[in-house]
Amino acid sequence: MTTANDNAMDPNGLFREENFTDQKMGAIRKLTPVTAAGLDDPDREVSFLGSAQIMTQMGALPLNFVLEGATIGEAAEDFAAKAAIAVEEAAIELEKMRREQASQIVVPGQGGGMGGPGQGGIIT
Repeated sequence: MTTANDNAMDPNGLFREENFTDQKMGAIRKLTPVTAAGLDDPDREVSFLGSAQIMTQMGALPLNFVLEGATIGEAAEDFAAKAAIAVEEAAIELEKMRREQASQIVVPGQGGGMGGPGQGGIIT
């Protein structure tokens, strides 16, 4: 059973979010930890998350990745390397999904087709 507290935000785990972009490669989210009063929390580290997207045959695929650095400039310098890793990992995952899809065995009578003998289809 889900209670209201299961969906409550943790007032000691809040972050202020800022977004940065070069309008070409992607975006960087800067997450600054804050106290329950909304003041910067010096006891926790600022973190940076990169995001970009690649085009696939199925459309745009979003990529999200952690960036290293203590400043937005350092995070921006880390962007290309981490984006390349994310693209490589996405390609591996897409290939894995493609192989799994291709290896599924189609057994007569288990599809949602038009019906056939034994499936209530009309035989003339």
